[in-house]
Amino acid sequence: MAKIFVIQGGTIYTEDGVIQNGHIIVKEGKIHQISHTPYTGDLDVVDATGQHILPGFIDLHIHGGYGHDIMDASVEGLEVLSQNLLSEGTTSYLATTMTQSTDAINKALASIAMYVNDIQCGDDKHGAEILGVHLEGPFISEYKVGAQNPDYVERPSVSKISAFQKHAEGLIKVITYAPEVEGASETLAKLSNSIIFSIGHTVATFDEVNEAVAHGAKHVTHLYNAGTPFMHREPGVFGAAWTNPFLHTELIADGIHAHPAAVQVAYQMKGNARFYLITDAMRAKGLQDGEYDLGGQNVIVKGKEARLVNGTLAGSILKMNDGLRNLMNFTQQSLEDLWRVTSYNQAKALNILDQKGSLKEGKQADIVILDRNINVLKTIKAGYVVNNIDNK
Repeated sequence: MAKIFVIQGGTIYTEDGVIQNGHIIVKEGKIHQISHTPYTGDLDVVDATGQHILPGFIDLHIHGGYGHDIMDASVEGLEVLSQNLLSEGTTSYLATTMTQSTDAINKALASIAMYVNDIQCGDDKHGAEILGVHLEGPFISEYKVGAQNPDYVERPSVSKISAFQKHAEGLIKVITYAPEVEGASETLAKLSNSIIFSIGHTVATFDEVNEAVAHGAKHVTHLYNAGTPFMHREPGVFGAAWTNPFLHTELIADGIHAHPAAVQVAYQMKGNARFYLITDAMRAKGLQDGEYDLGGQNVIVKGKEARLVNGTLAGSILKMNDGLRNLMNFTQQSLEDLWRVTSYNQAKALNILDQKGSLKEGKQADIVILDRNINVLKTIKAGYVVNNIDNK
């Protein structure tokens, strides 16, 4: 595709509303112009008639997919994962680690930093972009490990996180942590201005969650999973997530990690401004049923479920476009309402909304074109067009 081209027709979803049958001019990797009128010039045209045009998806929580895992500490694996994520409309993501040994986490962080600094910036690389790291563990509760390895659970401290950040070369953007454990309050107080602390894998009470928010915690990791449930006398993590206006919530909309009705409740409580669609996907995403490794533990994948041998859910095999389709069905909301939970909110949280997260003139041309059934037809990453029509 030329360095300058036009996306013509379709329904364009922008911060200011929906544009029908307009056009977008992409020039040298950026959105040069968005118009409400049909294009009549002689530039190369991407015909999107009858299709949906959205900003590229941003996944804040993904461990792997397509045969690769972040904890493999493989630069080549990151490249394969990044290339394949374009097929589901994901143009950016946070590479998410797991609770393993310090050495294993350090190796994974170093490989991410190497990929970002030495490979991703190459002119011939057109995969989904790693925006940073989501450190999920080891600073979690041993009582809510989920599919994390309990042998490596640690207590948080500024020194430990600083050491991880050194290996990551400053790329750690989000940390999932349990606010009730020893050292959590002090660490939050000192680092919450530079890192997003996300409450997860925790047995915190309703009051402990709200106290953490008052001191800088901002997110809830995969709502409804690995947290204290809502009860009428003890609302728990879930109740705090619903009712605290300063908490933003991740959610895996696969219909397995949370019942569709629970997803609907979460959306009604948080709205489209404080909600993040995530996949929490593991290496089996995009592959056939079978046995796979997740953080050194055996995972059995069958149908749409990934579970440890003991039956514990072990991440997902969800694709972002499938999650969006599910979310539309579960909440009965339109794309006009929901597109923000796939990109805008994520970019805002990471302080990169001036660069990406919405279709706006001057921003990077990260764009996904969907058919009426939310299948990915084309993904555009920094102005480079990938035809995904066979990857539905």
